[in-house]
Amino acid sequence: MNTPFDHDPIQPPKRGLLGRFRGNFLTGLVVIAPVGLTIWLIWSVVGWIDGFVLPLVPLKYHPDRLIQDLLGLDPLSQINVRGIGVIIFLIFTVFVGWLAKGIIGRSFIRFAESLVERTPVVRSIYSGIKQISETIFAQNERSFEKACLIEYPRKGIWAIGFISTEAKGEITERANTDGDIMSIFLPTTPNPTSGFLLFVPKRDVIELDMTVEDSAKLVISAGLVYPNSKTLESGGAPIADLNGRV
Repeated sequence: MNTPFDHDPIQPPKRGLLGRFRGNFLTGLVVIAPVGLTIWLIWSVVGWIDGFVLPLVPLKYHPDRLIQDLLGLDPLSQINVRGIGVIIFLIFTVFVGWLAKGIIGRSFIRFAESLVERTPVVRSIYSGIKQISETIFAQNERSFEKACLIEYPRKGIWAIGFISTEAKGEITERANTDGDIMSIFLPTTPNPTSGFLLFVPKRDVIELDMTVEDSAKLVISAGLVYPNSKTLESGGAPIADLNGRV
């Protein structure tokens, strides 16, 4: 039996019709937005490539013209066939890459680059674009293989970086430090493609066990997407001790 001194159990306030509508709308938006933006981005990129490649193809070989001739449709009818330009671009790129690996292709590229190097303005533009392309697309071992923690911009404040290489040459000779020096790329949030190049003593670099992909997600999300969140919430130990010490 309840007494006058007994307190009623606290019950959550009931949400009205408008509140439930808003909650359902936000939940649906969270589900639809990533899918819709991904489809829109892919559709836009495919259309951009088609718009660049298809004008280089003779008109009678356009996919819409071939479909019209095959089905006997009116030539004035508009048929939007996306993706053919992407396929042509992929085939052409693979063919150029195959030629570039041969003796004739390498000789032709050296001859063309020698002509470009003699042109003042074109030389600067071409060399810059070539360096960027080689850095992004070249298949070599020079890539970020480890994520790390460094104290930046001052002691006691930690930042995520990506280990590039060990510094060499004049950098190690002129730097007034004992031991090896690491080249660290410090990305910015939310755009990790821009950042700073730091030369940090190896003893001050703490390597992380998380992958570069997980570290990039952490940087892009401004700390909202943490790769070990489920492990830590369940009471498990973190993958890596931030200070490397207990």
